[in-house]
Amino acid sequence: MIYMLIGLIVFFAVFYLMITDKIPGPWATMIGGLIMALVGIINEEDALTAISERLEILFLLIGMMIIVLLVSETGVFQWFAIKVAQLVRGEPFRLIVLLAIVTALCSAFLDNVTTILLMAPVSILLAKQLKLDPFPFIITEVMSANIGGLATLIGDPTQLIIGAEGNLGFNEFLFNTAPVAVLSMALLIANVYFIYGRHMVVPNELKARIMELDSSRSLKDPKLLKQAAVIFTLVLIGFILNNFINKGLAIISLSGAIFLVVIAKRKPKEIFENVEWETLFFFIGLFMMIKGIENLNIINMIGDKLIKITSGKFDLAVIAVTWLSAGFTSIIGNVANAATVSKILGVMVPTFDKIGDPKAFWWALSFGSCLGGNITMLGSATNVVAVGAAAKAGCKIDFFKFFKFGGLIAFQTLLLATIYLYVRYM
Repeated sequence: MIYMLIGLIVFFAVFYLMITDKIPGPWATMIGGLIMALVGIINEEDALTAISERLEILFLLIGMMIIVLLVSETGVFQWFAIKVAQLVRGEPFRLIVLLAIVTALCSAFLDNVTTILLMAPVSILLAKQLKLDPFPFIITEVMSANIGGLATLIGDPTQLIIGAEGNLGFNEFLFNTAPVAVLSMALLIANVYFIYGRHMVVPNELKARIMELDSSRSLKDPKLLKQAAVIFTLVLIGFILNNFINKGLAIISLSGAIFLVVIAKRKPKEIFENVEWETLFFFIGLFMMIKGIENLNIINMIGDKLIKITSGKFDLAVIAVTWLSAGFTSIIGNVANAATVSKILGVMVPTFDKIGDPKAFWWALSFGSCLGGNITMLGSATNVVAVGAAAKAGCKIDFFKFFKFGGLIAFQTLLLATIYLYVRYM
C-alpha cells in the first residue's frame, strides 16, 4: 500500500512539474522514473526492460531525426512550403486545411512520428512567412496525425498492437476505423475554422509577396536532395511493406539514416549534435514511470473492476473500454495503453462472445487509444515530438495550451466514435 501511495505521488508530482513548467519535461520524467527505482517500485532490471521493450520507438525517432536533418539542409521544406502557400494563394485557413489533410493521409500509411517530423518544419516556416502564430498550424497537424493513424492497421503503433492481439487484418481496420477517422477530420477542421481560421487575417501585401516567391531558389544542395530522396523513398517503402518483410520500423529507419550520412559524407559529431536528445530522454523517463505504474497493478485493478461492473452488459462494456482507454492514454500514452488494455480485453471479450460482436471491443480500444492521444501532450509520441519541434522554432506549447484544444477535439471525436459504435455494433 505504501508503494502504491509513493508511486501515485511521484506520478502526479511529475505531471505538476511539467504542467507548471517548473522543470523541463525530460528532467521531470527522468527524476520520476529514477525515484521509482530508488524507492523500490521498480528495480534496475525493470527500468532497463521498460526501455528495451520500447527501443523501437527510440531508434525510429533517432533514425528519422537524422534523415529529416539532412533533408532540411537541402531546402526542400522551404520549397514545399512556398508551393503549398501559392496553391492556396496565401489564404491561412485553406493552408491549414491542406496541411491537415496531407498529414492525415501520410499518417494513415506511415508512422505518425515520421509524418510530424516532416510536416512540422513546413508549417512553422509557412506561419512565419505569413507572420502568423505557428500554434494553430502545429496543433492541427498533431491532431490530424493521431486521427489519420486511426484509419489503417499500419497508421499507428497502437493499431499494430491491437491488430496482433485481436487477430485483425488490414482491410478490417480500413472498413471499421477509417469511417470514424474521416468524420473526425471533418470535426477537427470545423473546430479549427471557428476557433482560429475565421480570425486569421493576412495582408494582401504578404499574399502577393508569397505569390512572387521563386521556390526553386530555396533548393540549396541538389546532389544531397537526390541522395536523400532515394534513401527516404526506400525508407517509406520499407515502412509500408514492413508487415510483409518484417524487418522492423527501427531497423528500416536507422538503416536509411546511416546509409544517408555515409553517402553525404557527414561526420558523426555534426549529426549527433543535432539529434533532439531532450525528446529521447523524455521518453526514457516516461517509460520507467509507466513500468512503475504497471508494477503497482493500478491499471489491472481498474480492469478487473471494469469486468465486474459491465458483466453481461455488452453496450456498456464497449463504451467503457472506449472512454477508459482514452483516459489511460492521456496519462501513460497510447502505446502503453493499447498494450495494457489489450491484455484486459483478452480476458474480457470471451465473456461477451454470445451477446454481441466481440470485435467491437477492439475497435473501441482503437478509438480510445488514437483519439484519446489528442487529450494531453503525453498521449502519443507524435505530441511530444511536435511540441519539441515547435519549441526549437520558438513556439512554446505548454501542457494547458495543448490540453485546451486537444481535450476539446478528443471529447468531440470520442463522442462521435461512441455513437458510431452504438449504431453499428449494438
